[in-house]
Amino acid sequence: MDESWAVLAEASELARDGEPFALATVVWRQGPSSSRQGSRAIITAGGDLRGWIGGACAEPTVIREARQVISSGQPRLLLLGSPAQIADTEQPGGTEQAGGTRQPGGTEQAGGTGRFGRRVVEGMTVVPIACQSEGALEVYIEPVLPVPHLVVVGRSPMAQTLTELASALGWRAELIDGDDFRTGAASERSMVVVATQGHSDETVVERAAAARPAYLGLVGSHRRGAAVLGYLADRGVPQEQLDQVRVPAGLDLGSTTHVEIAVAILAELVQLRASGALAVRAAGPSADAADRSQTAAVGGAEPHPSAQSAQPGHVGGGHPSPRPAQPESATDPVCGMTVTAGPGGLPAEHDGVTYYFCCAGCRQAFDKDPAAYVKRETRC
Repeated sequence: MDESWAVLAEASELARDGEPFALATVVWRQGPSSSRQGSRAIITAGGDLRGWIGGACAEPTVIREARQVISSGQPRLLLLGSPAQIADTEQPGGTEQAGGTRQPGGTEQAGGTGRFGRRVVEGMTVVPIACQSEGALEVYIEPVLPVPHLVVVGRSPMAQTLTELASALGWRAELIDGDDFRTGAASERSMVVVATQGHSDETVVERAAAARPAYLGLVGSHRRGAAVLGYLADRGVPQEQLDQVRVPAGLDLGSTTHVEIAVAILAELVQLRASGALAVRAAGPSADAADRSQTAAVGGAEPHPSAQSAQPGHVGGGHPSPRPAQPESATDPVCGMTVTAGPGGLPAEHDGVTYYFCCAGCRQAFDKDPAAYVKRETRC
């Protein structure tokens, strides 16, 4: 099987497993670049690259840009070339400009053509790379994000309507009875809505919170939510898990019917996903204990003080989880390229400051005369 097709086969497996990743494809090249047109690679959210997209010069940049694509959910077209090639970008009519408009992370947006012999179209991201071969690449990076997973716990008409509406959006929606729900039914990428209507609310919320889902909402009043969360706090459920819970679930649309409540909840989920607020949470302690617990539903418990201090509309706080931290970047003091500040950046220390490099050539040049490059004050 051709290597590019093997990459697509692996991409299909990742998609089935619900793993987010980016697919990078070389759509144009200018020799003597080591890649070839049509080469493909998968880049995972963790920064692993599988396949072939180019040599040591292009690969770190493609990985960095791909992780940003996964985070934003927006595709990106890259033009990679040497700083000299980029500096000679020409505007239509024969005028020249040096590099275009600098963007965060060392990338540039440019117009016109230059030494590439390639039209630099609007929206294209131009990235300087220090490649001794002076080759150039055009790489299209597209995000492949998992289908949203919604778990609705309960058997009420509202729960059924919400499941049907989510399915109509193309989401993977599951309706589970409260007695059958276990922590393993959800993951950190799932959205969970508890609509058990007072039947074992505490048990279900405890199990759902232990899964650390991207969203956890309880259908019920503020007063009921405070009672449930206060009871769970008294049982020793970690406060960080209780802070996940939104009570009442859904936007405040003044809803009255079960259909309107379902619409309000789905509207909130769509809004949060579009804003990027439903980021994957960091893995916490094992959640097996929540499934083993035999919690009895206890109504009328006094609200816990921590529940009283929650945000209005979200008894458990309901703060969106932060986006996963992106690796720190640094500037190569030799060529000016933006690189990842990690072990792969060939770190070198000088006068108590650590510098990072795009390739061994730049690292060797720095080692021979660090002072010449430190004077440029391009410290990371």
